[in-house]
Amino acid sequence: MIPRRKTRQVLVGGVPIGGDAPVSIQSMTSTYTYDVDATVRQIRQLAEAGCDIVRVAVPDPRDTAALPAILEQSPVPIVADVHFHYERALEAVEAGVHKIRLNPGNIKDRRHVDRVILACRERNIPIRVGVNEGSVVERRDKDVRGEQQAELAADYRSHMIRLMVATLEDYMRIFDENDFHDVVLSAKSIDAGMVIDAYRAVSERFDLPLHLGVTHAGPPETGRIRSIAALGSLLSMGIGDTIRISYAADPIYEVEDGKELLCSLGLRNRVEPELIACPTCGRIEIDLIKLVAEVRQKLSTIKTPVKVAVMGCVVNGPGEAEGADVAVFAGKGRGIIYVQGEQKRTVTEPEMLDALYEEALAFAARVERGEAELSHTRVNIVPPDPLPRKDGTIPLVVSKTR
Repeated sequence: MIPRRKTRQVLVGGVPIGGDAPVSIQSMTSTYTYDVDATVRQIRQLAEAGCDIVRVAVPDPRDTAALPAILEQSPVPIVADVHFHYERALEAVEAGVHKIRLNPGNIKDRRHVDRVILACRERNIPIRVGVNEGSVVERRDKDVRGEQQAELAADYRSHMIRLMVATLEDYMRIFDENDFHDVVLSAKSIDAGMVIDAYRAVSERFDLPLHLGVTHAGPPETGRIRSIAALGSLLSMGIGDTIRISYAADPIYEVEDGKELLCSLGLRNRVEPELIACPTCGRIEIDLIKLVAEVRQKLSTIKTPVKVAVMGCVVNGPGEAEGADVAVFAGKGRGIIYVQGEQKRTVTEPEMLDALYEEALAFAARVERGEAELSHTRVNIVPPDPLPRKDGTIPLVVSKTR
């Protein structure tokens, strides 16, 4: 288990962030918040996928007016994202939202910040203070903006990080003077390396819980690499208490990839099957890519964290699949299926998908009944007999199907 950085803990609805709480997953709706039905539908989809907290945008009074109906139907805590108008924060608090997000680059008037803090204190509502690379530079005061831009031109990376930390320090003085400490911090950038350095600097300066994220990361195809590079590095250092992976796509992908990241680092227990597959190479004699896609779809119906391996040969497959509860090793038109190291069936390629699914489903049922245990360590898999011929072909004998 990765040792976690010690932070204060805040409570977002029923979800704790920081302290000894597990790292939570967040996402944000892409609907217009005032469209209650569409927003609630997406919140439920995200929650079913494993999202712990959902954020909604409230740029307009009609959005905050919709919050009571949304909150009444939401299965998870809701965060109101406030950018330019502090009134939206006050309206969201009045509606009963579970958390407020403020951007210091947009809401700077001390009187306005004081009012939001007071309203949140009265309702025990935490606030996330988030600085972004795109909004942290001064916009209104031309002299200050000129000075900042000159510093950034000389050494953009170090001065941007310094500016982010300084902005948080200035903003947090207001919270300290109000004796308000239910705060979560974030410092996002599009650059993965800058995100890592910025959060390391923030973690050294504050003991508050941190919300990790990469801002406007792009579509999943490229954004997941950028996001995992940054968030995975920080989490492996013990930095980070809640995460949001941001994509220009359906937010369901944010939740799916966030779960996989946390599970891969041992920061979250799996609740559904884990699928592993060998890399394709010249030894493969079946359409492995198609089979893996089909297996992944079939396994989505199983609600037990069974580990399933799909291997394209019996050369390295048995060793690479050790640890899998259910595995298939494929030869030319044939496949051998193992369950926790025991050879169960030899089937033809057309039968492989259904046979593998049947064994996975049956094993999951045994686990649920308490008749079997999941493999949390390596499973010894004896290679199939007979072994491959000298030319690499595998003389598999097909058994009768069940």
